[in-house]
Amino acid sequence: MIIVEFSVVPLGTGSTSVSEYVSKACREVERSGVRYMITPMGMVIETDTIDKAFEVIKKAHEAVIRAGVTRVNTTIKIDDRRDKERSMEDKVKAVKVKKS
Repeated sequence: MIIVEFSVVPLGTGSTSVSEYVSKACREVERSGVRYMITPMGMVIETDTIDKAFEVIKKAHEAVIRAGVTRVNTTIKIDDRRDKERSMEDKVKAVKVKKS
């Protein structure tokens, strides 16, 4: 399982609020059918292949452009673990257990 954290940041919108644009990116992720979590600073998705991850991120990035933004900064972090299946929830649970 590939877990990817990414953020799509619209620039030059003329406002400090960008949720209108970010919601367009989130809608594309939802349409893709991958498992996801929205976080305060970005989004985490799970996919079976790196190609699928990049496809989803590209669609999210392009959705912001289509919404009228002329500059977008997209940051990506990839966890591609192949020795065992892990999910977003597993990773969080592992930390919480050790924290207790």
